[in-house]
Amino acid sequence: MDLQTRITLTTGIALLTCVLAVLGVQAYAAGRARRQALVERLSATGQLTGPGGRRRRFPGLDRRLRRTRLGRRLELRLAATGLDVTPGEFFVTMLAVVAGLWLVGQAALAPFFGPIAGLLGVWAAVQFLNWQRQKRIERFINQLPELARILANAAHAGLALRTAIGLAAEELEAPAGEELAKVSHQLALGASMDDALGELAERLPSRELVVLVTTLVLSNRAGGQVVSALRNLTETLEERKETRREVRTQLSQVSMTSYAVPVLGVGSLFLMNGVKDGALDRMTGSPLGQAAVLVAFGLYALGFLLIRRLSRIDV
Repeated sequence: MDLQTRITLTTGIALLTCVLAVLGVQAYAAGRARRQALVERLSATGQLTGPGGRRRRFPGLDRRLRRTRLGRRLELRLAATGLDVTPGEFFVTMLAVVAGLWLVGQAALAPFFGPIAGLLGVWAAVQFLNWQRQKRIERFINQLPELARILANAAHAGLALRTAIGLAAEELEAPAGEELAKVSHQLALGASMDDALGELAERLPSRELVVLVTTLVLSNRAGGQVVSALRNLTETLEERKETRREVRTQLSQVSMTSYAVPVLGVGSLFLMNGVKDGALDRMTGSPLGQAAVLVAFGLYALGFLLIRRLSRIDV
């Protein structure tokens, strides 16, 4: 091989290497841009926090848990609460709380109360999710009049419903802003208006939101005087907001009573064991005593449920 051939071959290889390097850099840049877009989309839907996303714990357990029916229900419940917690993280935390209460109940009272304290931990975790979810729903309901007002003004200005939802997501604070941002991203990804708003109503169920969603869906399908309908709905939501506040104030004492009943029952156990050390061990040492304790706990739970049920007023 002569010198000219070597120079030509070397030049060709160098040019090919440069071309491949340029293509590699372009592919890397495109992949990085797609990854950033995916991270931002997941951040908007609540699956990640921040532009970079928080590092999740227990990813293996989380993946296996999401494949089960219980894990999917737990994921939906966590999404409705607005908590930045994965199903795997919540499950591990719940197990730690259950184990801690089991040990405390067994050491402070009697070995028989260990499993009961563990079940109490599971109940407390479920009630915590319900409380967080209900609190988020209440905050969202309080924002519905302002949301209807923004949508009415946007429709009066001639904006499309999709644009009005995106505008409301930017104007409103959490949780309404976060939830509407999820709806806006679903619409941007090709979801229909009915499906996106229907999922919103499923995440935060309330009569007020169902009425608003129904109004928006019907106006999107058939058109009509959406501006006047939304403005009338705004006045109605304001009145319902005040009514709900008055009802909640009137029933606050009853709600505290429902929680005081089981607390008094548990406190009586500590009182009995404090007055005479080892009394609970002897009481739960026989099947009759264990049955009496279970019946007592059942009656306290029944009283709690009855008070909560009788004090529930749907507005």
